[in-house]
Amino acid sequence: MLIEIGEKLHVVYRALYENSTRQHFLGMVKAIENSVVRLEGYVFVFEVKKDEFLRKEEKRTTFINIGECGCIVNLVPDSVDLDKVFYKYIAPSGLIVSDGKSFKLDISEFSFKT
Repeated sequence: MLIEIGEKLHVVYRALYENSTRQHFLGMVKAIENSVVRLEGYVFVFEVKKDEFLRKEEKRTTFINIGECGCIVNLVPDSVDLDKVFYKYIAPSGLIVSDGKSFKLDISEFSFKT
């Protein structure tokens, strides 16, 4: 498996239909079995009324079958504090995920704004 316990991942769930909830997950790998990965971290959900991604306050544990999920998975540097990560729209580049320090992940391809 290319993913290791202790690594941090940013997961973008693909929308199943036009108005489906846009959801991302950011977490640390806690266990791996075959292609199933257990992550502990935070859910980010797109809030239509506010036109932005908001982090759910409580930490969660989720399971993702990397081999079958249809998700887009990004590796996050070890130095990133998951508790500090937020989403921000920066014109003209687009939507980024950041820790307010050196980590900036451009995910503008998943944004409605251009």
